[in-house]
Order: sequence, then structure tokens, then C-alpha cells
Amino acid sequence: MALTLPTIGGRTLETAISQPQHTRSGKKKETLSRNLFENIKKHWALYLLALPGVLWFLVFRYVPVLGSLIAFQDYQIFNGFWKSPWVGFKHFEFMFNYPEFISILRNTLLIALYQLVFGFPAPLVLALLLNEAKQKFFKRTVQTFFYLPHFLSWVIIGGIMFEVLSTHGVMNKLVALFGGDPILFMQKEQYYRTIVTISSIWKEVGWNAIIYMAALTGINPNLYEAATVDGAGKWRQLFSITLPSLAPTIMILFLIKIGNFMELGFEQSYVLLTPMTFSVGDILDTYVFRSGVQEGNYSVTTAIGLFKSLIGFILLYGANHLSKRTTGQGLF
Repeated sequence: MALTLPTIGGRTLETAISQPQHTRSGKKKETLSRNLFENIKKHWALYLLALPGVLWFLVFRYVPVLGSLIAFQDYQIFNGFWKSPWVGFKHFEFMFNYPEFISILRNTLLIALYQLVFGFPAPLVLALLLNEAKQKFFKRTVQTFFYLPHFLSWVIIGGIMFEVLSTHGVMNKLVALFGGDPILFMQKEQYYRTIVTISSIWKEVGWNAIIYMAALTGINPNLYEAATVDGAGKWRQLFSITLPSLAPTIMILFLIKIGNFMELGFEQSYVLLTPMTFSVGDILDTYVFRSGVQEGNYSVTTAIGLFKSLIGFILLYGANHLSKRTTGQGLF
């Protein structure tokens, strides 16, 4: 009686054992490459549509990373990367020894914390409120009202804020109505961070609420009907159905916000900053503009940019690890 050897992937056990490992791995890579080529050939239209986005990321996200070498050089614009002398961590040492660096970093962290604590929940609250609106005309009107500021530049938003908060503006008219004296809101240090936070929320709350509105439409309405039959009210439905269903979306957006924790935006701070509020409003972005663009200290400002990126990466990695352990959701 002939002995039949078991087969592995269409080959006998003897052939599979005798074939070298590097040959098998080489054939596997060749198969993957052939499958990828066939996939591209079959779905070439989809890959063609994705090509502009891929090129955009390569040109504007990955290629500029090479410019981080400037942080370790005494970069001179006419010498370029290759002829500028290397100085190691000289500019990082200068950054941490800079007398005003601690004050600038504190301002950045405080404003970023305010925008995270008060700005991040605002789109969620707005989406939940709009979701409860029954009249479509009212709902669309409110949505449009909150969407419009996103399409305005910070120059226009800054002009509106200065006009509203001026001595003859709406806010001071309300103060005078209650018997108070006019307040120079834009020149008072104690009001600056509040103004920055409120203006940031007002500009972006409607646009950021779109994602939550889309996620709310994906919740099965049968869950609310069953909860109503069981006697659950609106608050019970909110905490038992709506928020748990939105939890993955909330977590992903929170991680993205944490990753951009140090990115406050130069335009907003530059437009709203005044000489009287400089001590509480000068942040890393405005310092980079003064030192890098106006004074030409490209190496120092690149070192600050690397420092911001490192802080953002650490915060993102830590928050993502914590999220995966607690909720099972994460970016990576």
C-alpha cells in the first residue's frame, strides 16, 4: 500500500520542509506584489482619484519633515542645508535658557487647556441640542448661523470682537444698562484668555458639530422607541443610548484634539493680541513669527517646532494608550 504524505498549500510535506525559508518568503512577497499590481490594474480609477490626496500628503506633510534638520544647524538661507554648519543641540539649549520661554510656554499651555476643557465639549452639546429640535426650518436656521463663522477669516473675527468689546460696543452698553462703567475688555489681561477661548468656540463650534450630527443619524431609532416604551425619559435616553453610541466618535475626536494640543493657531493670537495683553497672550506661535519671520532665526524657531511636535506626540501616545485600555478605542 502506497504511503500518502499530507499536503500543505498544495505541496507535499516533504517538499514544504525541503524548500528553504527564504525561497518561501520570496514567493510570498512576489505573490503580494502581483496581487497589488492586479488590484491597481483592476481599480485604477479609484487609485487615480486618491493620487492627488497622496501627493498632497507627500509634498506638504512628509517632505517638509526634512527641514527639521535646520534645528541642528546654524542655518543660513544662502548656504542651504548642505553647507550650513552643524551645531547639535545648541538651539534647544538657547530655547530653554531664554528668559521669557517659561512665560511663553505657560501662556500656551493655559490657553490650550482652556480650549480643551471648554471648546471640546461645545460641538457635542450643540449637536445634541440640534438633534432634539423638531422643526426643520428652525434647525436649519440655527445650523447655518453656527456654520457661517467657520468661513470667516480671523481678521474679520478679530474686527468683530474688537467692535463688540469696545467702549461703545454691545457688551459695554449692557454694562452701562446695569449701572457699570465701561470696561476696556481687549486691554485687560484678566479677560484676554476668556476672549480667545470664546472666540475660538464661536468660530468653530458649528463646523465641528457636523461630525456629531452625522454620528447621531446613525443611531438606530428603534432603541429610543424601546426606551420610551420602558418609561425612559430624555435624560435617561441621553446617558443610556446617545452618549454610549457616540463614545467611539467622541474618543477619536478627543485624541485628535490632544495631538494638536499645542497648535493654537498663529492667526487668532496675532489678531487679538494687544500691547497691554502681551504678557498673558504671547504664545509659542507668535514668538516663532517674531523670531523666525521677522528676525530670521530659522534654526531656533525650527527647534521650537520640534519641541511642540514632541509634546504633541507624547500626549497623543499616552492618551491613545489610556483610551485603548479603558474603552478599547484608539487611533492606532
